[in-house]
Amino acid sequence: MSGTLRAIVLITTQPGRGAEQIAAFAALAPVVRDEPGCLRYDLHSVNGDPDGCVLFEEWASAEALQKHDASEHMIAADAANKAFRAGPAELLPLSTAPVA
Repeated sequence: MSGTLRAIVLITTQPGRGAEQIAAFAALAPVVRDEPGCLRYDLHSVNGDPDGCVLFEEWASAEALQKHDASEHMIAADAANKAFRAGPAELLPLSTAPVA
């Protein structure tokens, strides 16, 4: 079993479609948060940018994250997101401990 994984995901929607991202996340989040190994799954809007969002994710293990990524609901969400996202999300994996 591996250690905790944390990531920030940068999301940009097509102009004027940020509300669609927020609505899609609101529907998906309870399902994801109920997945085994999900420790955190929180979306935040970017101040001053109605088309930008940041997702904070934390998983108990690499295995839990792999199962999440392969789940039916995530495959469906990824396909649906293409309708309103400006492009692929940018994943920024984080170290397990703060540097300072």
